[in-house]
Amino acid sequence: MTENSPKKRAYAQKNSNSSGKKPFYGKKFDPRKSGQRQDPHFDGVDVHVDQNFPLTIKRLGINGEGIGYFKRKIVFVPGALPDEVAVVRVTEVEPKYIAARVLKIREKSPNRVKPMDEFATEVGGFELEHMTYPAQLAFKKDVLVQSLEKFQPRGWSDYDLRDTIGMENPYEYRNKAQFPVRKIGKKLSVGMYKRSSHDLVDLPIVHTQDPVTMKVLRTIRELLDKLSVSIYNEDKNHGTVKTIVVRVSHTTGEVQLTFVTNTDGFPGDTALITAINQALPEVTGIFQNFNPGRTSLVWGDETIKLWGKDYIEETVMGKTFQLSPRAFMQLNYTQMAVVYKEALAALDLTHADKLVDAYAGVGTIGLSLADKVGEVRGMEIIPEAVDDANINAKINYIENAHYEIGTAEELFPKWQSEGWLADALIVDPPRTGLDTALRREILRTKPEKFVYISCNASTLARDLVDLTKAYKVDYIQSIDMFPQTARWEGVVKLTRRD
Repeated sequence: MTENSPKKRAYAQKNSNSSGKKPFYGKKFDPRKSGQRQDPHFDGVDVHVDQNFPLTIKRLGINGEGIGYFKRKIVFVPGALPDEVAVVRVTEVEPKYIAARVLKIREKSPNRVKPMDEFATEVGGFELEHMTYPAQLAFKKDVLVQSLEKFQPRGWSDYDLRDTIGMENPYEYRNKAQFPVRKIGKKLSVGMYKRSSHDLVDLPIVHTQDPVTMKVLRTIRELLDKLSVSIYNEDKNHGTVKTIVVRVSHTTGEVQLTFVTNTDGFPGDTALITAINQALPEVTGIFQNFNPGRTSLVWGDETIKLWGKDYIEETVMGKTFQLSPRAFMQLNYTQMAVVYKEALAALDLTHADKLVDAYAGVGTIGLSLADKVGEVRGMEIIPEAVDDANINAKINYIENAHYEIGTAEELFPKWQSEGWLADALIVDPPRTGLDTALRREILRTKPEKFVYISCNASTLARDLVDLTKAYKVDYIQSIDMFPQTARWEGVVKLTRRD
């Protein structure tokens, strides 16, 4: 599960910054999440910040950063590729690692290419755009290997790790954009933050975005500027518009537009809506989400419709889904279909099976599989998502699927007390992996058929340490859901041990 899933939003809300301090938006390197083991005997290496030295890059870490060794101490270098020799400058020295940046590449990798996006080295989300696409796919298989080597779940060295399924065109795939907007001097900027900073980069073109999302974003930027709409000033915690969210339907081409605002009022919204109607006929719904104050969270709790349709619709595996502004849908429509087809093949369902859809969101996975099983029961902790899932069941005339609010430790025993035992289970958790309670319930109830859709190889490997007590891993199919980034996605087929 990726990006703005209900489960992830709940986790983020729980762990949000309530200190009032300016939040950090850039992606800061954290070696503890790199998957690399450190040698404790080399903490005293004589090196200092701003020191330069040549470095041979041995491999990539799980975040896409180059890894080399200086006097046998691990060095992390974003933007460097394996087999390259680079002159690097130290940016950070810690007891267990050194962080550095590239000054000059003396020997280039044959897999190095010029990024299509000029800003790729500045902002997050383009960690691998300087790398050929076949090499990116190979790296994403290696990410899985690194994670399994670190956690070593039962039988890990014999797992069938299948080559990453990529895209024919690994660009223009993101169907949703949520970009902050700020006034920098006299210029209105809409874009992304620089890595490890809070400096906003104005982005006229982003090649991983669907061109429609960028057209709408840039037009909205011009209209906001022309109409002198109040823009949020974070330093003063004053002003209105903070973020623009644009989502386009792959199925219909309709666009849903949301303004995230600092104030519950929206001065000038009437004139703005009129201008949007004239300039952007593809926009069929305009919304306002109220998210006051300094916060690292994009979304607030309250969303109202300003104009147009309540939903846009998307078709997935022959089923229609209504999407409100905060409803979760995978950002890569093409690869989403690949993931679901792989999951269906791995489950090998029959019409007699009872299927549990965990981390259900608005029901996209479970409802897509409903005609293959006897019954689907879904679980989700976000009430709005459960409502959407049950509505989506109705509009698709699906009568054998039902979604409930609750956790695994609440619903699994409840369903069992009703005499309902699951034959099959599909899970699609956020990057934090499976809840401890769900892992416990899986090991207690042991559904015969089990598929784990993961978006984080590290937490998958961690979860498999427990899961392989009761299941064997038949195979793991890596799928490139986010080309040009270090993000990994995979489908795991598990079979209950005898």
